[in-house]
Amino acid sequence: MITEAQLVDMVKEAKTTTKAKKFKQSIELIVNFKDIDVKKGFALNEVVQLPKTSSPATVCVIATGDMGTKAKAAKADSVIGNEELNKFGANKRESRKFINKYDFFLADTQIMPTVGKTLGQLLGPRGKMPTPVPFNAPIESFLSRFRSSIKVRTRASLSVSCKIGDETMEDADLAVNAHAVLSAIEKKLPNGEKNMKRVMIKTTMGKPIKQLQEVKKKFA
Repeated sequence: MITEAQLVDMVKEAKTTTKAKKFKQSIELIVNFKDIDVKKGFALNEVVQLPKTSSPATVCVIATGDMGTKAKAAKADSVIGNEELNKFGANKRESRKFINKYDFFLADTQIMPTVGKTLGQLLGPRGKMPTPVPFNAPIESFLSRFRSSIKVRTRASLSVSCKIGDETMEDADLAVNAHAVLSAIEKKLPNGEKNMKRVMIKTTMGKPIKQLQEVKKKFA
């Protein structure tokens, strides 16, 4: 039965058993599933807001007019409109390079049809289709939420992995993030916690630290 205290221990072990590198290593959470028929189209595609973050996610806003102006004022990583979309639509190579720069995309609902025509075929398979934002919605709030979020995504697989922070963060903060992700995943599984087989935590270059016991505790 896994607990938050055990998650802290797993984070500590993951950090201490990996060799120091010249770059900042990520801390990754891996979850293995059981008793799920992947042939029936099992998939996860969730945005999870992390309680603790050390580096914000990159967010591109696709909008014009007032929303575009407000997005620039809120320091979105990029703000593009119809002109840029049309250029990307005519150059798939540049489109791919652009899309790979950002973790999330937000788009004014009024411009979504154009997004679908120009970038939909590239954004969809990557799980990066924009989140629609109503024209009168506070784009600043959307940016704040997505900057502290991660994407948890898998398709037809009995495992999922995602970054929950980096090695400079406190062990307890990383454990809190892991807990938040596990809670979100549990809610999307056919039989909840019963479908969780094993939880592991690792650094970028380190070996996975396994939680050998099956997950039986319900995450609140």
